[in-house]
Amino acid sequence: MNPFIEAARPRTLPAAVAPVLVGTAAAARPWPEVDVFRFGLALVVALALQVAVNYANDWFDGVKGVDTTTRTGPRRAVASGLVSPAAMRNATGAAIGVAAVAGLGLAVLVGPQLLVVGALAILAALGYSGGDRPYASRGLGELSVFVFFGLVATAGSAYVQDERLTLLPVVAAIPVGATSVALLVVNNLRDIPTDAAAGKHTLAVRLGAAGTRRLFQGLLVAALLALAPIAGLTRSPWPLLGLIALPTAVPAVRRVADAPLGRELVPVLERTGRSLLLLGVGLAAGLALAG
Repeated sequence: MNPFIEAARPRTLPAAVAPVLVGTAAAARPWPEVDVFRFGLALVVALALQVAVNYANDWFDGVKGVDTTTRTGPRRAVASGLVSPAAMRNATGAAIGVAAVAGLGLAVLVGPQLLVVGALAILAALGYSGGDRPYASRGLGELSVFVFFGLVATAGSAYVQDERLTLLPVVAAIPVGATSVALLVVNNLRDIPTDAAAGKHTLAVRLGAAGTRRLFQGLLVAALLALAPIAGLTRSPWPLLGLIALPTAVPAVRRVADAPLGRELVPVLERTGRSLLLLGVGLAAGLALAG
């Protein structure tokens, strides 16, 4: 596989796709009247930022020595020598550039306030692992994911359609954000031994394996339960279509309870990514039908 495609970590891309689908479907305008061009730009922004985050983590952690040959997760391009630090830095800049161009297009169409949101998202992407005090090492990575890949991405995708903020997309962001956080949690659970040895004090390192396992399970359960108030807001059972994620979420919840740290958790990461995509597609379809 091309190292830049591998470094983009395709299994994590549902975290970019799901909120845009759900937010667009939660917009006040009827589904047939959705502005496809604005939807496309929002999707490009989300995907480019997700890739930028993954590239930046690969770059920063490789340079700082956080990623080593003892890492049990998918190999990192810089740490394994497949890509030079300079090339990964340039790739990170290119991904941010794509997000910035698409975001500028949205700002022209919707309003300059989106420039502020975009700037904050870019700073969050770089600050996760970058700088002297990366916030991932202070246990704040999960909060950032919930805010930017949950609330901001979902409610923002509705905002670019309606040009106003309503309650429904904010509530719909909760299951999307919770599952996105679960994706990060299981990733960090797998890496507890190597992150702790490298001095990267993620929330998983701080909570320990047992606490992190419970957090992961609670997030997936909360995400599925959060579909009920969305159905209540729309006065329709259709949003419960998000429960099509159950067949992948339940095995992930069960497996994370006793899987050894390391490579045994990689399948849980894959199932969580599929759960997020299924939840996003199902909830978006349900919101469209309820609309």
